[in-house]
Amino acid sequence: MKRITILIADDEIEIADLVALHLQKEGYHTVKASDGQSALQAVQTHAIDLAVLDIMMPGMDGYEVTRKIREQHHFPIIFLSAKTSDMDKITGLVMGADDYMTKPFNPMELVARVNSQLRRALQFSQSTATAQRSVLEKGGLVIVPDQHSVTLYGKPLELTPKEFDILVLLASNPKQVFSTEIIFEKVWGEAYFESGNTVMVHIRTLRKKLGEDVNKNKFIKTIWGVGYTFND
Repeated sequence: MKRITILIADDEIEIADLVALHLQKEGYHTVKASDGQSALQAVQTHAIDLAVLDIMMPGMDGYEVTRKIREQHHFPIIFLSAKTSDMDKITGLVMGADDYMTKPFNPMELVARVNSQLRRALQFSQSTATAQRSVLEKGGLVIVPDQHSVTLYGKPLELTPKEFDILVLLASNPKQVFSTEIIFEKVWGEAYFESGNTVMVHIRTLRKKLGEDVNKNKFIKTIWGVGYTFND
């Protein structure tokens, strides 16, 4: 059985040690980093399955670390930060994080969220493989789920894992309308708890990357009062 390795990047040694202790009790292998640069080095030298990142780290903050990770990797990222505003959380999610917890935190809740993210990642990978969808195409948009790639009129699009998962969900079920609750539960793999704003933020940034703010080709259609559908 594959050993699951979790990266913990935090310049507060006590917090990194506490998180590592609880994750190790769950049977996970942990790798610790005290700054952004060493976190990226850990990603290059270890097979990381999930990362727990602080935002305010010396040299390179968690946002930049996430941006660089997302250039090559799609494993789940959880922000664990003292920054508590809604805008901080939204920024973290838009940058590519999968979850966001604020300090002080309950270590057992963090473990539960780690378990949930790893379970969701595995389930999504298995469902994609089972579906055996080679290519999804629509009006210049080409989605290759197995390669986690999207092109629009031949130009590659850089999508975060959640944006990609939302797009695949909608494009795989054209004409079906998904509420924000269902999108959250299918993509995040968790019960919906007033997380509609999270879904809307991701769809807004996804639409912008699809160029829907400058052209008339609307791939994602809003059904007011109901949810979203892929405009096949």
